[in-house]
Amino acid sequence: MQNSRSLDDLLPAVRQRAQAFLDVCQRQGIELLVTSTYRDLDSQAALYAQGRTLPGRRVTNAKPGQSYHNWRVALDVVPLRAGKPVWGAIGADGALWQRVGVLGESVGLEWAGRWTRFPELAHFQYTGGLTLAQLAQGCQPDGATP
Repeated sequence: MQNSRSLDDLLPAVRQRAQAFLDVCQRQGIELLVTSTYRDLDSQAALYAQGRTLPGRRVTNAKPGQSYHNWRVALDVVPLRAGKPVWGAIGADGALWQRVGVLGESVGLEWAGRWTRFPELAHFQYTGGLTLAQLAQGCQPDGATP
């Protein structure tokens, strides 16, 4: 099973935006920790099982092949305050996440914190308008085809 945290495991068009995102956050005094980039299908299956057939709370609605992480176009991050992850979304924590989301969007990433169904503050992606089916066929956001 592979659940990477490396930007090197993202597609080039995504990696470029992800690095720009980390850089702009750093310039704004926000330290981000990348918690997930590429996730193989086995890792996705294990995450999907959480809260269903395995103990824990549900953390995803995406089955294997239905997550943008499976196609190397998504990353999850968490801001750090005094070296500690900020997972909360209330008060100052929520304001920090809003800043992070806006900065991610400023470099061309889609922020899942704005999603109406299953909003996810930590999730950012760049699909170039491609669907999961197109990504599964080998299409890439920079126009590359299989």
